[in-house]
Amino acid sequence: MNTLKRTLALVATLAMTATAFASCGDDKKEENKAETTTAAATEATTAADGGETTTTDGGNVGGDHVIDPSVKQDGDTFTVAAWNADDVPYLIAQWKGLSYDTIVEDLANNKVDGVNAIIFGVGGGEASERYDQLFNDGGDLDVYFCEADWALKYINDDTKTLDLAKLGLGDADFANMYDYTNQIGLTSDGVRKGVSWQAAAGGFAYRADLAEEYLGAKTPEEMQEKVKDWDAFVAAAKEVSEKSGQKVALADSLGGLWQAFACGRTQPWVKDNKLVIDDFCTKFGDTAKALWDCGGVTKNNQWSDEAWTAAGVSGNVMGYFVSTWGFGGFFLDAAGGEGGAQYGKWNVCEGPQSFYWGGTWIVVNPNTDNGKEAQEFILSATSDEAQMTAYAKNKPEYVNNSKVMDDLISSNTVFNEKISGNFKDGQNYFAELAKNAKSIDFKGLITPYDATVKADFVTAVREEYLEGGKSWDDAMDKFKDKVAEDVTTLDWDD
Repeated sequence: MNTLKRTLALVATLAMTATAFASCGDDKKEENKAETTTAAATEATTAADGGETTTTDGGNVGGDHVIDPSVKQDGDTFTVAAWNADDVPYLIAQWKGLSYDTIVEDLANNKVDGVNAIIFGVGGGEASERYDQLFNDGGDLDVYFCEADWALKYINDDTKTLDLAKLGLGDADFANMYDYTNQIGLTSDGVRKGVSWQAAAGGFAYRADLAEEYLGAKTPEEMQEKVKDWDAFVAAAKEVSEKSGQKVALADSLGGLWQAFACGRTQPWVKDNKLVIDDFCTKFGDTAKALWDCGGVTKNNQWSDEAWTAAGVSGNVMGYFVSTWGFGGFFLDAAGGEGGAQYGKWNVCEGPQSFYWGGTWIVVNPNTDNGKEAQEFILSATSDEAQMTAYAKNKPEYVNNSKVMDDLISSNTVFNEKISGNFKDGQNYFAELAKNAKSIDFKGLITPYDATVKADFVTAVREEYLEGGKSWDDAMDKFKDKVAEDVTTLDWDD
């Protein structure tokens, strides 16, 4: 193939004005409508080319970009795989200097020279099965995308993911990534196998007028004080419920609550090959029950209930736990869309817990035959500050580079007028998310079983404890039974 050589220190002419953020799992995301603009930039200073170096937990600190001889090169086609078209096409467009508005169609029609995008068209969780099939069939695959919840399945498997040091990539290339994204990209032994271009930090978005009416909170700072921790959140929910005659819930769903709460765990879910049920679990049970009983959280299910976002439009829900990618998706739906009943009435604060929701990591097939292209694609998406700045504005995206985002936030960048218009007084909503992005700490907490265990836990809490009226001990017994069924390799006390 023609080697896809580019000067990574320059930003190509491309762009689009997106109507929705890229979703890490939001299949309801609106189709991006692009219009070409010019992203002119000066020479980029990457960490590898003399910028400040921050040493992290793994990888080649040097970042010399010398590809190991064991990595094959000069294959016919550079193949990238993902579960949907939310990200891959636009990252390819950014890298290759192509226009966003035709890239999806061009890739589908094999019009991008030497590049193939495999788009499964499934939910993120189903992608794992498709990747396994690709590996089993021996199909062409150079780079693929993994979700946070199941990334370690591949990152810890040397037959499925390449040590990025073999592409000459090291800590210096990713000096400004957010810490939690770094942790998820490392193997259990601290070797860097994956890296993300996005940070999916979350916050608590709420109706500003209802917060003032029921809680007396006139600013995001005052609202943050009202919900600064989970005990305060429960107290605020009870106050809202009481003053509204139980017509308004503070929180959108148990699932949304769990997305935030789960990031406060201080022990791994599995330790010494045994399931850990600790005070954290009990605290969530107590919090969930208090909110459930007082009407502080709705009984709607995320994604599956039409009432989930409709409750925001009707005014029966004051707030939603939202991540970076959700503001242009389900959260915009909850306002009724642009010009809707509740559009423009919202603010966002950090909420009771720093959290992230979703996110995607780029990994490389050890059998890639396009090592150079894999290296260049990763550098463009996750390291080159000029490229990441252009992508943040044009996609738009909350990119995984604290320096880039701090610069954009401090200059009051309007990433998307439609999304920004949903916030009262033009609040710089990314500024709130940045606070959480910097404080998420997952060191020593990530296990390959997290997605399964977390889902089994919240299901047991809801179905057995809250809806079923079972005791907490009975609910936890059900939880253990389900985990034993789903993760058959764990050890259990007699």
